Amino acid sequence: MKLDCLCARRKPSILKLEADIGADPIWCHLCGCNLDIDEVPTSDELKMELSDWVREYGDWIDWDTDTMLPDGLTLEKEHNEKGLRLTEKIKEELEGKYRIVFFPSKTTCMDTP
Repeated sequence: MKLDCLCARRKPSILKLEADIGADPIWCHLCGCNLDIDEVPTSDELKMELSDWVREYGDWIDWDTDTMLPDGLTLEKEHNEKGLRLTEKIKEELEGKYRIVFFPSKTTCMDTP
């Protein structure tokens, strides 16, 4: 498997773990290209955990009103903590192949009920 991105080298050296709606959770940190989770050389178990984690993104937001749910800050914090744990797993599985950075969700600027 080969990871391709939009960098001049077409090969990422630093991977970013970040959840977003409708995107896989792995990105090239330098060019911002969203990478196909199936191309990331990790175990199928970790890919499943990452996919589950990204599907939980935004569970703290009421999308109809664009506001935080009453327990939204707690849910977001838990999501970010899980992201940190997954980052450590990725680092273990990809040791020496890529640098890994984690970008937590930051929706604290949204209105809260």
